[in-house]
Parts: sequence; structure tokens; C-alpha cells
Amino acid sequence: MDLLFSSLVDYLLFLAKTLTLLLGVVVLFVVVARLRQGSGRSEQLEVTDLNERHRDLTQALKEFSLSRKDYKAFVKAERKREKEREKAETDPRNRLFVLDFNGDIRASEVGALRVLVTALLLEAREGDAVLVRLDNAGGMVSEHGLAASQLARIRAKGIPLTVAVDKVAASGGYLMACVADRIIAAPFAVLGSIGVLAELPNFHRLLDRYGVDFELHTAGAHKRTLTLFGENTDEGRAKLREQLEETHQLFKTFVAEYRPALDLDRVATGEYWHGRRAVELGLVDEIQTSDDFLMAASQDRDLLKLKYKAQKKPIERLLSAIQGAFDRAFVTWRA
Repeated sequence: MDLLFSSLVDYLLFLAKTLTLLLGVVVLFVVVARLRQGSGRSEQLEVTDLNERHRDLTQALKEFSLSRKDYKAFVKAERKREKEREKAETDPRNRLFVLDFNGDIRASEVGALRVLVTALLLEAREGDAVLVRLDNAGGMVSEHGLAASQLARIRAKGIPLTVAVDKVAASGGYLMACVADRIIAAPFAVLGSIGVLAELPNFHRLLDRYGVDFELHTAGAHKRTLTLFGENTDEGRAKLREQLEETHQLFKTFVAEYRPALDLDRVATGEYWHGRRAVELGLVDEIQTSDDFLMAASQDRDLLKLKYKAQKKPIERLLSAIQGAFDRAFVTWRA
């Protein structure tokens, strides 16, 4: 037993030295990065014309597959059609703004989403619409709730909003998707998981075995329900389950507000379903990929993809990566 405890102490001392060295490297990295880059940040709103991209793809294929003579005739005809279309249009075409949201546990892209939604609300005119290509398996409740609230801003302004799910919109991802006027999904996309969970390891028995005390002092009966290192109680577990149920009820109420026809007793069980079954249950409106939706929309709309970029400093990227690793390992309260 003494040998094991001595080994544990040695390991903890080695760990402390390693962390101190790492902290010193990080501090040095911060100083160098600030000296090289200064205190400013580069921010940019990128707008991509997806119609032009489609035309470029078509032209590239034509150039490869047609003879030189036929390709020249195709290009000439296309230019003529484009001029005729521009002359015939007395009013500008309606636009479809396209936003991408790739979710993680902390919904890290919510900051960019806030900027993009504000930008398009300032610019949108009658007849415009929005498509959000959503790929999100859920995560922390407050962050995904804020992301859903950003999409609710679009709908509140009366701008038609479609959410396309090509891969997954589960839990916090579905919290976002349900805000849309219309949800489309690929046949094998994963949707649903309307539930809440909390999980964490507990090292109390291990610490107790080696005679290590852990003290936690709080003010408020339920300031801390469960801990990593202290001895958890049945009262604490019961309080946590109560909080989970309250959050789940809030989740269901939010979904019901935007999709009142859903049978929540059937779908709000934490289960998930693939695209076609999700349509049968009312979680999704139609089976369609975002690619097909955009191809159809390009016939009578200008497709504008919006992307917000804020160039992070090296130290910010490093800390963000560390934060992401920590979240994956220890974040416990998720939707």
C-alpha cells in the first residue's frame, strides 16, 4: 500500500512539473504571437454566388465532353441566353441566402451565426428566403438554445426558412431544425433525440482508498448536486434528475411551439430516426438533399452563400483546441 501511495505521489509531482512547463510554453507562445500580430482581429463576410458556381461546373463538363466546335457554339448560345435574360428582367430576382452550421458540443459556430443572421436581416427584402444546411449532433443546452434562437429571429421577420439535414440533426441539432418553416432531409439522415442527459465519472472511492480527502463548500442547498471527487448522495442525484426533467420539458415546449402537430409522447423519448421514418413521424417534411433543393431554387432565384470569418490568433486556436478536447472528455449536461 505504501509503495502504491508513494508511486501516486511521484506521479502527481511529475504531472505538476509537466503542467508548469506546459504553462510556461503557452505564456511564451502568447507573448510571441502578440508581438507578431498585434491586438487586432481580421473579420470578413464572404458572399459566394452559387449560381455562378453551377454554371462553371456545367461549362467545365461541356468543355471536356464536347468537340471544340460544339463547345464554342455552346458558349456563344449561353452568352446570348444570359443577355436575353438580363434584358427581360425589369426587377431583380428573389434571393436565397444559404448558411452552413456545423455543430459541436459547445456550438462553437453560434458566434458566426449571430453575425450572419444580423447581416441578412438588414439586407433581406420581400420575396427572399433562407436555407440553413445543418449538421449538428447536439451538445450543451444553453449554447444550442442560443443557436436555435438565432434561427427564430429569421422566422420572426417572416422570411421563409428551410433547414436541410444531409447527415444529422439530433438533440440540440433538432432544437435548431424545428424552428424552420420546412425541414428537408436525406433518406439516411439522423433526426430526433429529443432528450437531455448528464453524465460524469466519480473518483471518490479511489481517493478514499488512498486516504485523500476532498472538500467542497457551497452556499445554497443545491449549488452542487453531483461532483467528480466528493461522495455523491441520493438527494443530489434526485435533484439532478429533477433538473433534467425540467430541461426536457422546456425542450418539448419549444419543439411544440414550432411543430404543434408532432406527437411529443411518441417522439420526445430521446430516440432518433432516419429520414424516411422521420417524415412518417412528422419530424421532417420531405425527403430531399440540400443539393437537389439548391438546383431547383437556382431556376428562379439568385443563390448567395454567406460565410463569416474571424481570423483567430494562434493562441486562440490552441486554447480552442484544448477547450474542445476538455468538452469531449468532461462536458456532462447535453441536449
